[in-house]
Amino acid sequence: MLVLTRKIMESVVIGDDIEVYILEIKGDRVRLGIKAPREVSVHRKEIYEEILRSNIEAASASPEATREMDRLLDEKPPPGEGGRPGGKG
Repeated sequence: MLVLTRKIMESVVIGDDIEVYILEIKGDRVRLGIKAPREVSVHRKEIYEEILRSNIEAASASPEATREMDRLLDEKPPPGEGGRPGGKG
């Protein structure tokens, strides 16, 4: 881990396009400003971990849901629909 000392309104550059500013220091709290491209996600760690948990939960299907999906996929489409949305086969 790299450890740096910075004063208010000083910054740290990460890569070519991310800059972290020290905006304020009050007691044991530090306010940071982060300049990063829009395509770079910036989250507090606890929020990032919750996003990961939600994604894992959404990606894991229960056995019942898997059986129901298999049942739906095994059903024959009504005549003329060809099994595709809009009735085109």
